[in-house]
Amino acid sequence: MQLSSAVGYAGDVRETAEQVRSWERAGLDAVWVAEAYGYDAPTVMGYLAGRTERVRIGSSILPFYSRTPALLAQTAAGLDHVSGGRAILGIGSSGPQVVEGWHGVPFDKPIARTREVIEICRRVWRRERLVNDGLYPIPLPDGQGTGLGKPLKLITHPVRSSIPIYVAALGAKNVALTAEIADGWIPAMFVPDQAGEIWGDARAAGAAKRPAELGPLQVVAGGPLAIGDDVEHLRDLARGYYALYIGGMGARERNFYFNTACRYGYTDAALRIQEHYLAGRKDEAAAAVPADLLERTSLIGPASYVKERVEAYRAAGVTMLNVRPVGPDPLADLEQLRGWL
Repeated sequence: MQLSSAVGYAGDVRETAEQVRSWERAGLDAVWVAEAYGYDAPTVMGYLAGRTERVRIGSSILPFYSRTPALLAQTAAGLDHVSGGRAILGIGSSGPQVVEGWHGVPFDKPIARTREVIEICRRVWRRERLVNDGLYPIPLPDGQGTGLGKPLKLITHPVRSSIPIYVAALGAKNVALTAEIADGWIPAMFVPDQAGEIWGDARAAGAAKRPAELGPLQVVAGGPLAIGDDVEHLRDLARGYYALYIGGMGARERNFYFNTACRYGYTDAALRIQEHYLAGRKDEAAAAVPADLLERTSLIGPASYVKERVEAYRAAGVTMLNVRPVGPDPLADLEQLRGWL
């Protein structure tokens, strides 16, 4: 099992880079850079590429509605170049509120778009002349635009002709598609003990169609990390995160994280969180997050407990444990965890 961590879309990137450099020395295998509607992820990823030596650098995630498939492919190829072949392209649809409210484009056909984006990116990296019929007609057909478009291929030669593509997916159809054609899967709010119950059928359906040359699906999941005999209170640090995502990361009728919490059996709590959050009562929303959910999605506790949780993630098929160190000695925790993987 590999070890990764995530950096946010806020904060000083120079401080973040120094932190990642120290974690790289502690054994970190990959770092994930988020993007919402703050700073863009590729700029931060490029900076991290220049400040690190070994760690893989992934986007978690680049929303594809705000970028053409060819641009996503170019961005990933550029990051792979400046990092010496260490890039991972993590993509996802984002949600309707951000897609339509921030980027100003319609949120439609997310699963079909995911499939086409992946197929187009791979063709670009193979330096094929780009022609596509579907949701992304390339070149533009007759009657659209100037009529001057022609099939092109990438001018530069990528470091790798196949850059790993990981998909952030929660719904059954999207998870099935991810298991079928993506290199990796980035689920949110992953409870290893219930992962098979929630996503097992979807993963199996996709795996049945998966080309052998893709190899096994990689799975990235984890949670906040702190190892010690008196650290359980640090689980509460995630209350704000869950309040935001369950309660406010989407409209009342269209929130993937809310739906996932309900599938785990937290429907009553999810409704309370959403009601408080959408009414502006963020503290009350955070207080309504079940302690049980915080415990089951964290690696916080005594060494024996954290080791048990590591094995639970391993048994659930996680291949890269993604952690956010929150303890008093993050480096020591990472080094200890690295020894158990």
